[in-house]
Amino acid sequence: MDRFEAMEMLLAAVDRGSLSAAARHLRVPVPTLSRKVADLEALLGTRLLIRTTRKLSLTDAGLAYVTAARRIIEQVQEAEREAAGEFIVPRGDLIITAPETFGRRHVLPIVMDFLALFPQINVRLELANRNANLFDDHIDMAVRIGRLPDSSMIATRIGTMRALTCASPAVIAGHGVPQHPRDLETLPCIALDGATAASAWRFRDPETGTLMEADLPARLITGAEARVEAAIAGAGFARLLHYQAWDALCDGRLVTVLDAYEPDPLPVHLIHVTRGQMPLKMRRFLDFAAPRLRQVIAQFTREPAG
Repeated sequence: MDRFEAMEMLLAAVDRGSLSAAARHLRVPVPTLSRKVADLEALLGTRLLIRTTRKLSLTDAGLAYVTAARRIIEQVQEAEREAAGEFIVPRGDLIITAPETFGRRHVLPIVMDFLALFPQINVRLELANRNANLFDDHIDMAVRIGRLPDSSMIATRIGTMRALTCASPAVIAGHGVPQHPRDLETLPCIALDGATAASAWRFRDPETGTLMEADLPARLITGAEARVEAAIAGAGFARLLHYQAWDALCDGRLVTVLDAYEPDPLPVHLIHVTRGQMPLKMRRFLDFAAPRLRQVIAQFTREPAG
């Protein structure tokens, strides 16, 4: 049997929680993957996995073996990258993802400068308003705005981003300035399409410091960029990240409300999943991009001119 292949299949099953999910990821039949894991258990003379209809769990022996197997595979992968020159010369392909508007306006210019400096590195910049799975989608690095639920990610903090409640001057003139988050419950609001809690906006009480949520009936539900345009056009109040609203705030097409109730700013990170020695192409991009992104984000800590 190919022991290394069986180890990879075992790790895939553990990481994805089931044999079927691992088989889909590796693009092999489930019986093949199951047989490889069973052959590995037979070779070792011990049971590694406890299989039920709902989940997989590791035996004590399995837990120790998976830890060792993961270390071995990472060492082999590093040796392969070193043999290919990734640890000697910064070269190869980089896949980077970022939110659509932020990526187009602020990450793309940095990538262009990076490409000019490192001619042997190619970049695929994927701009999408979703949090891609770096491991499953084979992404090297991502710009993330928001708290990181996955502690396995290696994160470099590059700043924070305010979440603002905004409206056009026409909406303010027609409905008045809300004095409390609950006032929004009777006002037209624009919600983000696909959000897990599209109708609930979080605020912080300025007197007690406690968090509160306003359950808002959305007059319009749409995507990230369209929310800005809809807010400018007078469709209602919108919760926008500072970089999304920046231009419209600068020229007066939008104004902020409920500033005293503004929630804590969201952290912004560059994240990756590489452990151990990092390929030079990733190290060079991290060292190049992080300070430049910090400068970009720093502008959003002040009020826009005008």
